[in-house]
Amino acid sequence: MVRVEQASRPLRGALEVPGDKSIGHRAVILGALARGETRIHNMSAGADNSSTVSAFRRMGVAFRREDGALCIEGRGWDGLQAPRETIDCGNSGTTMRLLAGVLAGRPFAVTLDGDDSLRTRPMKRVTEPLTRMGARMSDREGCAPLDIHGGALHGIEYASPVASAQVKSAVLLAGLQARGETRFEEPYRSRDHSEIMIRGFGARLESIGPAVVVPGAQELTGTRLTVPGDISSAAFLAVAAATIPGSDVTVRGVGCNATRSGVIEVLRAMGADIELTGRREEAGEPVADIRVRGATLTGTEVAPELAPRTIDEYPVLFVAAVLAQGTTLFRDVGELRFKESDRIATMGRELSKMGARVEVRGDDVAIEGGGSLDAASVESHGDHRVAMALSVAGLSAAGGIRLAGENCVKVSFPGFFESLEKLRG
Repeated sequence: MVRVEQASRPLRGALEVPGDKSIGHRAVILGALARGETRIHNMSAGADNSSTVSAFRRMGVAFRREDGALCIEGRGWDGLQAPRETIDCGNSGTTMRLLAGVLAGRPFAVTLDGDDSLRTRPMKRVTEPLTRMGARMSDREGCAPLDIHGGALHGIEYASPVASAQVKSAVLLAGLQARGETRFEEPYRSRDHSEIMIRGFGARLESIGPAVVVPGAQELTGTRLTVPGDISSAAFLAVAAATIPGSDVTVRGVGCNATRSGVIEVLRAMGADIELTGRREEAGEPVADIRVRGATLTGTEVAPELAPRTIDEYPVLFVAAVLAQGTTLFRDVGELRFKESDRIATMGRELSKMGARVEVRGDDVAIEGGGSLDAASVESHGDHRVAMALSVAGLSAAGGIRLAGENCVKVSFPGFFESLEKLRG
């Protein structure tokens, strides 16, 4: 258990956050499947990315650290070896779903499993299109563990009922191996890290609005890249600064991909003082330094189409809403129920312990701001983003909070608590 004290002064300082774990997963996967060496700088040391590295080690891919980079000796599609035992994906849904797309086309059998939390997350959304492409897959009532018998695949046209970068990426990875062309379409455009990264490794694909078309039977070529800072991690520091008067915080080198930057749009709509400077590009991704100064926030309505671009940041945006003036309505956020925890239920329950007023209306969440937060003992429910969001709330709670289950932050932001202390001065 950790204690987060109420901030007694404004937060000040400039710091960096770990490399974006979504981009990191994709860099490791494509690097392992490419021919030749890939060097990845600023790779996150978080547990989720480590699960992906471990999975490919089990399939015979060699990794080493050299001059601060993660170096991968790519083996090509045919270089993967059947693992001798089940691949443990830990807590990482990205690892499991994207690996399913890779292994759907490999000529061997493998089982993917994970921790108790991962075993509750829906996998039919991935196995259904991959089965249509020719893979043989079985699950446990729609969840992990997944048994995959890979083989020859054929391209399909698939309209996903949900906007999901993980589902899209799994289908694209399968499509790269398939015979013919694969077309994937989703209701709203989800994050496009896979499309950018696939092009960076020398393959061809075409993006047409919310649809992506990829030709099959493509080879990948190793490359060098630097992973931008994770905007999902930066979001916690940004909300902390935005909600504490007088604060002035800069997070350097953050990925600001338009398909991920919904959190900046929402905070600006609430009146946050946010400035992006030093715009540049890393690994095909837009990058900037994000400066946030404390301001009075007001409630807003967050539209459904923002969900795919903001899904991981909603827990800390709930905290911003609690500390704003007026009511904030988050519309159509039901997908939060299928994360590391049911984030609608866990955030509502834990914020209520601190005196917040949270109302769930189907898939909508209404939060009445303007009140003060009380000291409380709260629980992460094993969810890294819940743990960090509650810690940010604790900075504005009279008497602070006691947080149980804080170690889960290592999944994505191992140095989170140290970063908070640095900003306290």
